[in-house]
Amino acid sequence: MRYQTKGTCSTAIDIEIKEGVIESVKFIGGCNGNLQGIAALVKGMAPEEAISRLKGIRCGFKSTSCPDQLARALESMI
Repeated sequence: MRYQTKGTCSTAIDIEIKEGVIESVKFIGGCNGNLQGIAALVKGMAPEEAISRLKGIRCGFKSTSCPDQLARALESMI
């Protein structure tokens, strides 16, 4: 599934969930190294666990962040 982000440097997130586990995450745009790290950390995790860890994280003065957008994307998938 492709999720169009809002309010972040990344413009979209491609997410694949198989059998209730995050199989892959790829951010389009944004801070490449940091986002690759986030993607690697959530791989193999249940979406609910990733949501509980990432939801509400802010980037500077923005009301959201790339991790928060990932949590929102996962919420829309489950």
